[in-house]
Amino acid sequence: MEWLTSIPDILSLLFGGSVISIVTWRFARRKAAADAKQAEAEAKKAEAEAAKEKQDYYQQMMEDLSKDRDYYKGERDEYRATIKRYDERMDTMERNQARQGRMIEAMRPFLCADLSCKLRKRVVLSADAEADKNPETQETHDIEPENDL
Repeated sequence: MEWLTSIPDILSLLFGGSVISIVTWRFARRKAAADAKQAEAEAKKAEAEAAKEKQDYYQQMMEDLSKDRDYYKGERDEYRATIKRYDERMDTMERNQARQGRMIEAMRPFLCADLSCKLRKRVVLSADAEADKNPETQETHDIEPENDL
């Protein structure tokens, strides 16, 4: 009947552990709930910080793109102005070339290949490349080009 002496030990183990576990279980549950809330709050805080960093990154990228766009707009306008100046210069050169061509065509009948010819006459051209054919205004000497270009 030795087993009868171990009954109080078994009962005290069962009841003693159960009573303590019931009391501690309630506190453990509260602590676990508080830890879960704290972990959830930390996770949300980390998520908010990550979203803020991402937003800051995209905001900086937008500012950089805006600066780049303004810089390239300025360059584009500068190139357009340069192209416009070159177009104007080319138009002027084409007009001068056409005027000089008309002057050469107007002078062609008066050209003499003999440089020692004493009958050579001066050719006077107006701005529209018309040769002055009035004999009274023409002088007898070497042909000199006019510098009205």
